[in-house]
Amino acid sequence: MKRAYKALAVLAFAVGAFLIFGAWGRFLPRGVFIDGVDVGGMTRTAAVAAVRAQKTEALKDKELIVCAGETTYSFTYPEFNFTDNLQELAGGIRKKGRYSSGARVYLNGAERIASNICSQTDRQPVEPYAVFNSTGAPFTYCEGSDGVMTDRAALLCDIDASLNGAFEKVTVKTNTIPRKRSTDDVKRETSLLYSFATYFDGDNAPRSSNIALAASKINGTILGAGCTFSFNDVVGPRTAANGFSPAKIISGGQFVEGVGGGVCQVSTTLYNSALLAGLEIEEYHPHSLKVGYVSPSRDAMVSGTYFDLKFKNNRKTPIYIRVNTSRGAIACNIYGENDGVKRSFVSRTVGTIPQPEDIVLEGEEGLVSQGREGTLSEGYLVEERDGCRTQRLIRRDKYAAAPTIRRTPALLPDGGEDGQIDGQECKNTNDGD
Repeated sequence: MKRAYKALAVLAFAVGAFLIFGAWGRFLPRGVFIDGVDVGGMTRTAAVAAVRAQKTEALKDKELIVCAGETTYSFTYPEFNFTDNLQELAGGIRKKGRYSSGARVYLNGAERIASNICSQTDRQPVEPYAVFNSTGAPFTYCEGSDGVMTDRAALLCDIDASLNGAFEKVTVKTNTIPRKRSTDDVKRETSLLYSFATYFDGDNAPRSSNIALAASKINGTILGAGCTFSFNDVVGPRTAANGFSPAKIISGGQFVEGVGGGVCQVSTTLYNSALLAGLEIEEYHPHSLKVGYVSPSRDAMVSGTYFDLKFKNNRKTPIYIRVNTSRGAIACNIYGENDGVKRSFVSRTVGTIPQPEDIVLEGEEGLVSQGREGTLSEGYLVEERDGCRTQRLIRRDKYAAAPTIRRTPALLPDGGEDGQIDGQECKNTNDGD
């Protein structure tokens, strides 16, 4: 019997101890504060919930503002939230005191948001550049602008500091990406290299029209580094369908009417400007007869698709070509980067060819073409750099002599047959437009 009472006493003590100590384990001691919240006497689960509720309410009144230049980004709860170690902390508290959960506020998708802000803020530098004008001032210069690069790592750090501080406004930090070039650099690459002009009879409407049309097709051309200019490719066929009119051309050793007459003066003017600008002449052709608008060995004939004027931009920067006409004048200006060489041209007549005897044809009396003596000439390119002057022969030319041809009502005994010159049949092949 005594043993039974003793067993019941032990059991009662065990149950009491379990109840006392179990209750103590579920409830926090009085005087416990977590993150400033009084949770004393609460169950640990209730304490965790209370602290989290207080933090959530506090976050609902907060706003994160990020300023990126003139753009402002705003974030509110639940775009940001917090993490904590409350469960672990509450489970280990055994006495009263003030405890910190070590909660951290974070922005949902912070990496993605920072990347988006950076992409909207970042700006590549715009280098200075020139706009080529076909009329008026040759160039309009644009200064460009420096670039901007956002400091992404600093942005993420500042966002974190704001969220876990006093929610201070975050200003995006940027670094400047300076331009590599200046407007002066661009101006050096667009300086006037050479200007050459020739003159014509402005009252000759068909010829003036052809010159103006060909010039307009070339005007405003930008020739890239290493590229070749082809007169025939740019101007196109000299045909009535393309707007060209009949005017004097050289054909069969004489001046005759032909579509596109006057275009050779455009190619000649361009040739001289390109040559004296220091460009590499790849193809040119002299006329068979001397022309009146340039000295011998300075002409460049074009005809059909077989005789072309070609030159290459041998610089590392573009070449800009302007060809403008006014009444009785055509001027070609070439712009680009100056190579420091001053160039000029020397034309020398080294011989003449006697003018043949006059030719008289049957027909209505009048002058068909004025004769002229032939010319042997040489062309020299003179170059000066740093006080050193050189002169080199670049071409030799032979311009044929031509007889005076007139018509008379009575065919003279020693005259050639109609359509014959010096016993040679007249050819339709142009010797220059």
